[in-house]
Amino acid sequence: MRPGQEGALGCCGLCTCPGTTGDEIMHQDIVPLCAADIQEQLKRRFAYLSGGRGQDGSPVITFPDYPAFSEIPDKEFQSVMTYLTSIPSLQDAGIGFILVIDRRQDKWTSVKASVLRIAASFPANLQLVLVLRPTGFFQRTLSEIAFKFNRDDFKMKVPVIMLSSVPELHGYIDKSQLTEDLGGTLDYCHSRWLCHRTAIESFALMVKQTAQMLQSFGTELAETELPNDVQSTSSVLSTHTEKKDKAKEDLQLAQKEGQRLLESLREPLAESTAHSVNQDQLDSQATVQRLLAQLNETEAAFHEFWAKHQQKLEQCLQLRHFEQGFREVKATLDTASQKIATFTDIGNSLAHVEHLLRSLASFEEKSSVAVERARALAQQGQQLIENKHYAVDSIHPKCEELQHLCHQFATEIGSRRALLSKSQELHRLLETSMKWCDEGIYLLASQPVDKCQSQDGAEAALQEIEKFLETGEENKIQELSKIYKEYETILNPDLLDHVQKVFQKQESMQEMFHRRQASLKKLAAKQTRPVQPVAPRPEALTKSPCPSPGSWRGSENSGPEGSALRRGPYRRAKSEMSENRQGRDSSTGDEEEGLAILRRHVMNELLDTERAYVEELLSVLEGYAAEMENPLMTHLISTGLHNKKDVLFGNMEEIYHFHNRVFLRELERCTDCPELVGRCFLERMEDFQIYEKYCQNKPRSESLWRQCSTCPFFQECQKKLDHKLSLDSYLLKPVQRITKYQLLLKEMLKYSRNCEGAEDLQEALSSILGILKAVNDSMHLIAITGYDGNLSDLGKLLMQGSFSVWTDHKKGHTKVKELARFKPMQRHLFLHEKAVLFCKKREENGEGYEKAPSYSYKQSLNMTAVGITENVKGDAKKFEIWYNAREEVYIVQAPTPEIKAAWVNEIRKVLTSQLQACREASQHRTLEQSHSLPLPAPSSTSPSGGNSRHVKKQEERKTDPLSLEGYVSSSLPKPPEKGKGWSKTSHSLEVPEDEGGWSSAEEPINSSDAEEDGGVGPKKLVPGKYTVVLDDEKGGPDTLAMRSGDVVEVVEEGAEGLW
Repeated sequence: MRPGQEGALGCCGLCTCPGTTGDEIMHQDIVPLCAADIQEQLKRRFAYLSGGRGQDGSPVITFPDYPAFSEIPDKEFQSVMTYLTSIPSLQDAGIGFILVIDRRQDKWTSVKASVLRIAASFPANLQLVLVLRPTGFFQRTLSEIAFKFNRDDFKMKVPVIMLSSVPELHGYIDKSQLTEDLGGTLDYCHSRWLCHRTAIESFALMVKQTAQMLQSFGTELAETELPNDVQSTSSVLSTHTEKKDKAKEDLQLAQKEGQRLLESLREPLAESTAHSVNQDQLDSQATVQRLLAQLNETEAAFHEFWAKHQQKLEQCLQLRHFEQGFREVKATLDTASQKIATFTDIGNSLAHVEHLLRSLASFEEKSSVAVERARALAQQGQQLIENKHYAVDSIHPKCEELQHLCHQFATEIGSRRALLSKSQELHRLLETSMKWCDEGIYLLASQPVDKCQSQDGAEAALQEIEKFLETGEENKIQELSKIYKEYETILNPDLLDHVQKVFQKQESMQEMFHRRQASLKKLAAKQTRPVQPVAPRPEALTKSPCPSPGSWRGSENSGPEGSALRRGPYRRAKSEMSENRQGRDSSTGDEEEGLAILRRHVMNELLDTERAYVEELLSVLEGYAAEMENPLMTHLISTGLHNKKDVLFGNMEEIYHFHNRVFLRELERCTDCPELVGRCFLERMEDFQIYEKYCQNKPRSESLWRQCSTCPFFQECQKKLDHKLSLDSYLLKPVQRITKYQLLLKEMLKYSRNCEGAEDLQEALSSILGILKAVNDSMHLIAITGYDGNLSDLGKLLMQGSFSVWTDHKKGHTKVKELARFKPMQRHLFLHEKAVLFCKKREENGEGYEKAPSYSYKQSLNMTAVGITENVKGDAKKFEIWYNAREEVYIVQAPTPEIKAAWVNEIRKVLTSQLQACREASQHRTLEQSHSLPLPAPSSTSPSGGNSRHVKKQEERKTDPLSLEGYVSSSLPKPPEKGKGWSKTSHSLEVPEDEGGWSSAEEPINSSDAEEDGGVGPKKLVPGKYTVVLDDEKGGPDTLAMRSGDVVEVVEEGAEGLW
């Protein structure tokens, strides 16, 4: 390499430069001739460079005897001359070349032409031209004469010596520098020389291309701009590494090729140590060695350059990772700080505060991942700075900001926890005080008044009170001002009001204790007065216990001693009566206090369980439902759970928001007046309808849970929540909660009978039971299969239940009728406002909700064509539902008489409402058709609503002044008279429980009280209360006048059948 070029990364072209040294080959700008380009001309061997040297080191070019020398084209001849003269080093070429022209077998004319041609076109310096002239006598003589006479034609810068023989040639060039055909000993093989020259030049070209490739790659690396994101930086680093590996492979391939070539050049010497190496061979070896050295230097320089570039790219990638992590962590911590800022609630009870503390701990635990990552990232940044990263100015501020964010988050969490701990401490104090007050009130209420009237009883009660008051030092609020000062940071208006109420309650309770103490002290210190016995007068024993006025007057005129004796017992009796009255008043007050305590206990249980319920719902929604959308938990979710969150949890979130935001807060407002809690339920009764939707979805949820209960997702969530029970237990909580309310309302109602909100409590209890019934009914209703219509068109579902049913169809075959009476069918009946459905209950296989029954629809009866017979002979649990004038009769047997009564009453209400609607429609049509007819009488308040007069004249019975058939529907109706319609009848709700003989329908053919017995005769009249449905004002003087709506009791007198 030329001076100043060491270590350069391919700054110039690398190629084989024939006739130059290794340095010159590496740095020649002009593209020279290569052996491969003139390989055919060189193979002719009309001239060759054997490697021999003259005495002064001049390179020897030999022109062997070549008959067709004159036929060689000038261009080819010139190319070969140029190539041969370019092979020796510049130093050797500078001395000048010695040309040996062998023309011993040629003619003089050819010799002259050859010498002239060579002299004219030789491109380099000549030192000496030696010509072996022809050996023939004539030609030799001719050449001598011609050479003398034509000397001027050979005027050249160097002498031309004509030699007659080879020994003369040896006088000019040593035999060791001449080939064998010139009598020398120089080992020369033209084909081997040509192969070596081609390989050397090919290797030089490879070195040049490798250097150029490395130069181009180095330029590309130097000009590459560092990316701004992790992905691009990783891509650039990967791409550059691949290119570096490829360049390294090319470089190693070139080095291997050079080593192989060098070994090939050294091969003759390795085979025989006696073999002499000419100068050209030495030059070739030196050239290959220089090229190999150049490759090694280039490789070292490239490795150094690549190491710096790779370090910069890796540092850039580290920086991008650091920056990306910084952005993510900062965003997470900023979000966490913003969320902490929204945590302003300090709790409204001890359970609420504890829930907030658990929520804060859970939030801190979830955020701890981001905090730990921020700290690790800051430590990573410090490590980059210590490793002398090129972007220290960018890394250092970010590390400081990360440390600040971690410290800020820890401070905010600590501050929030301190506030909640203060709130927890205060609420614990308040609840302790309230519990102490409740225990005190309970103690007062539990002390028996009668036992306290004695001295010993009063002392014992007094000791109980004093012992209880001693516990107040550690349980009650001592100083209100101290509380204000100690908890000033958390006392918001609501909490301040709560503190004041608790303190007032405490003061009131203590005042009650002081009053009780004062009374008990008086009773304990009371001395029994001596009673002086007074003997009665003898005559008084024989008189009436009630003295006459005279005797009283005689007493009044007696002396003062007698007056004193009389007044003493009277005053004592009056005092004792006053004390007894006070005792009774105290007993009543204590009883009220006891009931108030029990109401408060029920209210506390309602509030505590409500808060626990809300907390459990929240834990399920956050710990399970929300985690189903967490990307970090996706791998744990089985395929069967994908997009099934709404199926599994139903509308639990809607239930949670209702209780957390609305219902719980309203319940808390009733803490001081538990008896008014019924109003809360009544005002939110419509909101409780959301439970119907949840319960209807419960079978699907249960089925999905059974399929996926072993999913690792549920186990991981349960582990995180530290739940002892699995998810299915918590999914049952809403069902359990809605049934719990009616129990609590019953308890509250039991202790609030004489309170202001008793009616609301009773109504709330009824409404909750109605909701439970509606939920239960809807669960059965959705299990109906096979019904073609829309169940909602049938109106509200009133009742549902399972019965044994016998059928009797008049149009059916006799044998079928008889068979039907003895083989009941098990049917599940659904009573709607407009129809009654008969379904067959089918139990499903499985467990839990999967075992819930389904109902196959069989038939339905339109209520407009339905009639009932309330009593069926022989069984108090049976009743009849008949259809279309008893064309179809269904004998229904209920499980119990009570269920039968409930169904009969409900069907009666439906038929009565239809009757009333039909009457109103008929009256409306009558008014429209004739304005001259008198208006109908106002409807009565009886359930039947029957208020019109009967236009048919009633047949009077001689045996009974009261004609029942015209007023009470208690038997099969008679056919209507011509031109007159049937009256619409009904019965009031005051039916005797033991009989229940009642029927109602729009037409008489739809009504029957008795079971048909061959269709002959009405059923026997039974005693009981009946409602009059038709007015009767035309009876005789002995006839009882009755109006529609009157209730009468029919009693059988004697054995004569009189009523």
